[in-house]
Amino acid sequence: MSSSTETFDQISPSEFFYRNRDLAGFSNPTRSLYTAVREFIENSLDACDQKGILPDVHLSIKAVDPEKPDPKPYILTVKDNGPGIESKHVALAFGTVLYGSKFGLKQARGMFGLGATMAILYGQITTNKPVVVKSSTDGQIQDEYELLLDIQKNKPITLKHETKEVSKTGLSISIRLEGDYSKAGSKIRDYVYQTSLITPYATITFDDPKGEKFRYTKIVRTMPPPPTIIRPHPYGIDVETIKRMTVDSKFQIPTVDNKMIDKVRSELGLRKKDLNYKGILERAKKRWSSLSRQVRVVIALMSFLKMDFDKLNKIRIDDIDVSNQKLTYWDFGESQSISVDMDPESDYYKQLTNTVQGETLTSFLTKRFQRVGRTTAEKFANFANFKPEKRIGTMTNQELVKLSDSLQKFTAFLSPDPRCLAALGELPLEKGMRNFFNPDFLAVVQRGASAYSGFPFIIEMGIAYGGQIPAGGPKTFRFANRIPLLYDEGSDVVLKVVNETDWGRYKVKNDPPLVIVSHICSTRIPYKTVGKENVADRPEIERELRLALQFLSRKLSSYMSKKGQAEMQKKRANLYSKYIPLVARFSTELAGKKKEPNYQKMLKEISVIEAEEIIN
Repeated sequence: MSSSTETFDQISPSEFFYRNRDLAGFSNPTRSLYTAVREFIENSLDACDQKGILPDVHLSIKAVDPEKPDPKPYILTVKDNGPGIESKHVALAFGTVLYGSKFGLKQARGMFGLGATMAILYGQITTNKPVVVKSSTDGQIQDEYELLLDIQKNKPITLKHETKEVSKTGLSISIRLEGDYSKAGSKIRDYVYQTSLITPYATITFDDPKGEKFRYTKIVRTMPPPPTIIRPHPYGIDVETIKRMTVDSKFQIPTVDNKMIDKVRSELGLRKKDLNYKGILERAKKRWSSLSRQVRVVIALMSFLKMDFDKLNKIRIDDIDVSNQKLTYWDFGESQSISVDMDPESDYYKQLTNTVQGETLTSFLTKRFQRVGRTTAEKFANFANFKPEKRIGTMTNQELVKLSDSLQKFTAFLSPDPRCLAALGELPLEKGMRNFFNPDFLAVVQRGASAYSGFPFIIEMGIAYGGQIPAGGPKTFRFANRIPLLYDEGSDVVLKVVNETDWGRYKVKNDPPLVIVSHICSTRIPYKTVGKENVADRPEIERELRLALQFLSRKLSSYMSKKGQAEMQKKRANLYSKYIPLVARFSTELAGKKKEPNYQKMLKEISVIEAEEIIN
């Protein structure tokens, strides 16, 4: 019988995504070129949105050797007029996987701060060339970096860093990567086109490898307000999130160093003379209401340790064990750990234990969550069978599970606050659709805010018919946080709703010249994959999509009815104009008259009557 030793090891985040790059949309040269374009453009637009800058983004794709067949190396460059990135962050931002500014709970095109670095990583492993980043935050000095990514250590390697004078702010990023433009080109052109549609306040220029230029100039000059970071909603958290929030809610025991001792002396009014610890405690009692929380904690420590300032300066507080009523510290002079008992009857016991046990349940709910007031917090505590004054830090794992389950079941919480969202708006969406499709009929709607799993979201939708739209529809354009979704169409919730619609009941015939634009904006889009291509069919989102489409379809139905009536009126008018002159001539001859009656007036009156009927 043979035995073997199994070796365990840990890999860095960049090593993980290097081995599993298809998870982020870098599965082959075609998809990778498209995904890299997406990530860089979306980063540029997000940066401009945050600072209220009307975006001007330039995309360039150039073949290193145009004569070679695809797949082959391309140079991909994206430039913007955004705020740039501070020099101290550039290397980490583009040379470290999972380093970025997109981890707060707010609406953004990106989700993980992952995509741009993954594109750089893919470029490096397919061409072994560095990324070139140029950034200016002040419009005067530009930092230029050449970087490689140390995959095993998940750290940047700076090959070159220099500065030069410039005249505007912005960021430029350029990578060399293996791609297949012959296959990816149509998707990339569609992506640029659709991004311009859903971002009508941006100017986007694309220079393709064949020398063609595609330019989409901004249609409107108004931008949605930048999205803001919000506190979580009770319905959107789990036990692990509560545990992390519990740690944050605990007041940290201050380090008793010279700076802290000076603070205590200052608040106690001990300018010159020193007192022993009993004298300090007596002075503290007289001034207790005016002392800061940190100073109160230090006074409480002194009471249990029976130490003055000189002795406090030579120890480190290691633990306050509330369950066993013990305080443990490290004595640097004796080089040993010492524990002392804490008297629960002491006036200072509550001060110290409350410090390490965190906030009360009601305080935790009102401070850490959105739209939870004190009355609601107390009602919840009664619903969950917790005392309102129970300290969150004293809860056992079983109690934390009970707390999490109760938060999901309590129905009196207000719905999530939608003010953190930055929807495009009905007017910009309408102008964008009118400019791109030039339809005969157009209607848009923005639904009120709703929520799924505690995450707020807003549905915006537009429907356009006729005009320059070709037959063969309905054609659906899907967007999420202003990102066009071009792949994996078959499993998306938007298409599910569109395909299940009975267009016949809205007087729309087969293969109509019909376009539907759907936009979901949320602090957390429920994508099915890291590649951000299709949205999961959450019941709440599906319901809002269906209601928006039904509302617009009824408007379209009304238009189609009037259009049908207008066509019938036109046919009748043609019949009248054809036969009434014949009737007039026959009647004149029959009456033996020479002059025909004025039938033109009759035709005009008929047209007015039928037009009024259509309007009514």
